[in-house]
Amino acid sequence: MAKHPTGLEIREILGKNIKIHRKRLGLSQLALSVKAGLAHNYVNDLENMKKWPSPESLTKLLSVLDVELVQLFTANPLDAKRTKHIETYLDELSDRFNEAVGEIKTSYLSGRAPVKDLK
Repeated sequence: MAKHPTGLEIREILGKNIKIHRKRLGLSQLALSVKAGLAHNYVNDLENMKKWPSPESLTKLLSVLDVELVQLFTANPLDAKRTKHIETYLDELSDRFNEAVGEIKTSYLSGRAPVKDLK
């Protein structure tokens, strides 16, 4: 049976993730608070687990931080460098897949069977 985090652990996860994503964007707490239309001390309190965000505040933070809700509540978020490597790999994989499909389509339409190894 999986262990579920306590309320305090969830606040800690949220606070750390707000800070991680804020820093990923190069924002200070003040800059984040201005962009989100929130008080500076409120952002500080969220990061330091002193407050819990309202749905409206959470929506503002998600918009400014450009993340999905799950990303603020995930215990082990990927760091920016690792995320970039994964995005690059997926982009390259997608490009190679599209090229292979294009080659198969061209071969099929020209009446010859594809013989190229698609490794």
